[in-house]
Amino acid sequence: MDRKAEIKRQMEIISRGTVDFISPGELMTKLEKSLETGEPLRIKAGFDPTAPDLHLGHTVLLHKMKHFQDLGHHVLFLIGDFTGMIGDPTGRSETRVALTREEVARNATTYQEQTFKILDPERTEVVFNSTWMEEMDSNGLIELAAKYSVARMLERDDFRKRYKEQRHISIHEFLYPLVQGYDSVAIEADVELGGTDQKFNLLVGRDLQRAYGQKPQVVITMPLLEGTDGVQKMSKSYNNYVGVTEPPGEIYGKLMSISDELMFRYYELLSSIPLNDLEKLSSEVASGSVHPMDAKRSLAREIVARYHDNEAALEAEEQFDKRFSQRKPLEELADDDSVDAYEMKEPMELFRVVHEVRGVSTSEAIRLIKGGAVKIMEGKITDTKYMVTPGRDKVIRVGKKFFRILKKNGSSG
Repeated sequence: MDRKAEIKRQMEIISRGTVDFISPGELMTKLEKSLETGEPLRIKAGFDPTAPDLHLGHTVLLHKMKHFQDLGHHVLFLIGDFTGMIGDPTGRSETRVALTREEVARNATTYQEQTFKILDPERTEVVFNSTWMEEMDSNGLIELAAKYSVARMLERDDFRKRYKEQRHISIHEFLYPLVQGYDSVAIEADVELGGTDQKFNLLVGRDLQRAYGQKPQVVITMPLLEGTDGVQKMSKSYNNYVGVTEPPGEIYGKLMSISDELMFRYYELLSSIPLNDLEKLSSEVASGSVHPMDAKRSLAREIVARYHDNEAALEAEEQFDKRFSQRKPLEELADDDSVDAYEMKEPMELFRVVHEVRGVSTSEAIRLIKGGAVKIMEGKITDTKYMVTPGRDKVIRVGKKFFRILKKNGSSG
């Protein structure tokens, strides 16, 4: 095997989609040693189980872990059950409310189930940082705290801003980056992955490894994936997310709604397509030999198949075609069993229905209605207090591509 060629190949795969890389030279040295000794690198990525469900934005790190896994390296999926009870202060203007042990344990179980839709469970080591942190006595914690200064902590943007504005900072919040950094010491990480918002914490890991006599880990940060709106980062609070546990039709439809430019961003960060093939596809779309819609279809099928299966992906595509490509009238959709239904017990004000079926705030629902984005059957409704009556009002449309059949509980329509 040509060692230089293999290092170059691995570096190209690892570099895909990255933002910060501290540093490529150090990683090449580690890769060379790995090839010499046959010992895989130890790749760490930590996840605090602060919410029960993952969306595609969360999976960007998982895909990078899969790259390392496919290259033969040892992946450690670290669940921050101890740090989760502290609460990550990253990006916070005030102290985060800590989770209970029960909440952390419940969310951690769900995380593992969803993670293995991307990572190979047979080749993934799942570790919990409570394993070593709960064994650390007060002397050990004092020793750890002594290895980092308050001045260095206040270099962190959110701490510095809060300190300048005289906002409350609890002492325990300083423990979060220290414990995350110590995790790298405990598992002797060669590489740590994280989002760009985690850069400070990842660098703390490098510093602590040096302080404990270890070789510092390479730090690789991945971008925060934009949501389906192409503007804000993907988040449930912005209602621009694609959840990995959503029904196949929802995932497919949301991905088909993204812009052509954002499509290639998703391809780079979420798809398994080789870089050479992605570059070719990009050129073909640019030249007009491949229609953007066809490229988007391929992406949507791949992602639906990953979180469900190939059959579900094909069914989702067929359902999408029925709704949009064929421009089926809303009257006909009312009798289409492939379209999701919303059951109502009694007539409801329109803004409440939009709030429920679309999952937006009531103020956003009112804005959509007044902006003319909502139709009942084929008629545009701008009265926010219009009483939606199941049986009479059979289909609601919000925007151009979101539909729901309206049914009365226990009724077939």
